[in-house]
Amino acid sequence: MDVTQISHHDLDGYGACLVAGRLAEVKRVVHVPRYTDVGAVLQAEGARLAKAAAPELLLVTDLSLEADAVQFIKGFAAANLKRPEERRHRLVVLDHHTSSTEHLAAKGLTTTSTDEAGTLSVYDTGDPLIHVAIDTGRCATWMTFEHRHLISDRVLDAALEAHLGTLVAAIDAYDMWRKADPAFRQGVLVNEVLWESSSAYVPPGHPWHDRFVDELLMAVAAELQTGSPPAEIELRIPALRRSVVDGLLSQEPDDDRSLTMRARLYAALSRSPDLFRSLSDGTKLSFGLDGGVFQAVSDHIMERGDAERVINAARGGGMSFRSRNGTALEAARKFRGGGHADSAGGKLPNGSAFSLADAAAQIEPILCPPPPKEGDSPFAALKNWKS
Repeated sequence: MDVTQISHHDLDGYGACLVAGRLAEVKRVVHVPRYTDVGAVLQAEGARLAKAAAPELLLVTDLSLEADAVQFIKGFAAANLKRPEERRHRLVVLDHHTSSTEHLAAKGLTTTSTDEAGTLSVYDTGDPLIHVAIDTGRCATWMTFEHRHLISDRVLDAALEAHLGTLVAAIDAYDMWRKADPAFRQGVLVNEVLWESSSAYVPPGHPWHDRFVDELLMAVAAELQTGSPPAEIELRIPALRRSVVDGLLSQEPDDDRSLTMRARLYAALSRSPDLFRSLSDGTKLSFGLDGGVFQAVSDHIMERGDAERVINAARGGGMSFRSRNGTALEAARKFRGGGHADSAGGKLPNGSAFSLADAAAQIEPILCPPPPKEGDSPFAALKNWKS
């Protein structure tokens, strides 16, 4: 069964992805930075699953369930029960936000069980293949680790179990802000490593992204197990990161190891079809790239002649235009922007976007409008008129 995971873009969200990736073959991961985007992302995933012939598992972790997310869960349950039994999907929702319990109750979902501590609540959706659990006393990473039977029956070897246990304890202490817990200081280090590395090396949306973060955090977990203080481990982070990058680029024939890690990665990323969508006029569009990543990668693309113009759309609505033929400013003006001939900025029509597809849907009609239909001309009726 294919597994798709949708998770928050923070330490707990990534921790849940790391754990899930050790328990099952997760085919695709979607990171959601803003809770306001959760509903739209879930609806898009629901539409995809409605067309899927084979049953799949959708794992949702660390996403605060607002009203639209709860409505998605109810709609998913209703639609799933209408599918043939052998084609029904599974949905597992693991969250720890108190507000999630309030929104679930407001939409009429009731609890079927709670734990002795009174922090874990499991909700009834009417579909036995849907499991919704909210534990306000633990983080989603811990929930994924402890409720692994909901994801798979894979048995972890002792060494991996210990590695994951150390990392889970650090993330749980940090995310739940238990400062008296000895693992809290380790969690501070793990959080710093994540934010130093999550966007500036391999950006979200690229197939290497989760592998890069996963392997780096597991390397940090191994260091934590030695008992070294966070300050000592921090000094070893550059070497750990370089080792991960070397592994990613081991099959890249043009990798130049005399360059910095980021420069090596950006050259490889520029050749990837996963970060960019080609618009109808040949412009390449990316979504949510860090400014430095976009500048370096777009330069490689244009230098090779793969495109004359490259655009990056930010989740918050900003747009960056780069070109080598003076058309960046021309394009930016269509989006309330300005700047230089080959480097300019603008704003998305809707003010924000939640995915590359969403950004493309906003940009394409304005940047590359279809030619007017001949029949729409007020003179069309006169075309075949004869005096």
